[in-house]
Amino acid sequence: MDRLSQTTATMRAAVVVGAGKIEMRAVPRPEPGPGQVRLRLEGCGVCASNLTPWSGPDWMEFPTEPGGLGHEGWGFIDGIGEGVSGLDIGDRVAALSYHAYASHDIADASAVVKLPDALNGQPFPGEPLGCAMNIFRRADIHAGQTVAIIGIGFLGALLTQLAAKAGARVIAISRRPFSLDVAARMGAEHVIEMDDHWRIIEQVKSLTEGRFCDRVIEAVGKQWPLDLAAELTRERGRLIVAGYHQDGPRQINMQLWNWRGIDVINAHERDPDIYMEGMRQAVAAVADGRLDPSSLYTHSYPLEKLDEALNATRDRPDGFLKAMVVSR
Repeated sequence: MDRLSQTTATMRAAVVVGAGKIEMRAVPRPEPGPGQVRLRLEGCGVCASNLTPWSGPDWMEFPTEPGGLGHEGWGFIDGIGEGVSGLDIGDRVAALSYHAYASHDIADASAVVKLPDALNGQPFPGEPLGCAMNIFRRADIHAGQTVAIIGIGFLGALLTQLAAKAGARVIAISRRPFSLDVAARMGAEHVIEMDDHWRIIEQVKSLTEGRFCDRVIEAVGKQWPLDLAAELTRERGRLIVAGYHQDGPRQINMQLWNWRGIDVINAHERDPDIYMEGMRQAVAAVADGRLDPSSLYTHSYPLEKLDEALNATRDRPDGFLKAMVVSR
């Protein structure tokens, strides 16, 4: 045994070594620097934003950094750097960190949120739950409004639940029958299969007596759902873009947007402080029962099978909404 292995603690980390390929490696366990903490991770959610790098586009560089792509981790603090206050060894937290496909990760102390005892034993992928809270806030949804949500994956299901509990009338539109069943359980008043553009428009027009919807949330990230969202937004309504549009340019019907005078909100946040505020709101909402994501965590994999988790996120087998990888 060499001197390094005698003196340096190691951790397990997934490394993406090529398109659709991972390796598990033992790498030096990082030490938290000033203002940082180290997490012993319980798990990490798998995000659809991982799928483009997982596919191996020309711009992607392999191998990734150990644990790279994982940003939905939660676990226990097991190391604290200088200058950190208000956090202790053993605190259970959700974190906004970026190498969470591993047994351990480093996060800025400002990027962790304590999890109360009410959430003990529950998975808590803080980043997407906080994202849902931030989108809901920017959508400005109130009781009595009619809200269409296009795309009922994990995010769309969370937003359906939040909107329904706020007293809105929710119309859920999605491709898979399973997703529509989920939307109904989350409180959607009407569910519509996403199959034919003009049939959907006519059905929503009928349900709203020709007025269309006060709020429309597009949560797919493709051209057609964005087009459909505009058609379903009433005059002076609000179209909220929550889908992840990262596969190229989009075209919009500016004549329609302009004629109806709609407000268009790009609900993707980039300010870390706003991310963290959303995560804190998500902790409070789950703890007090306003938000219950437990039934939406449909697939769980050990860290060593991250590749299977990513493939399931891509292929969306029947019954799939959200994959988690468990670090221990």
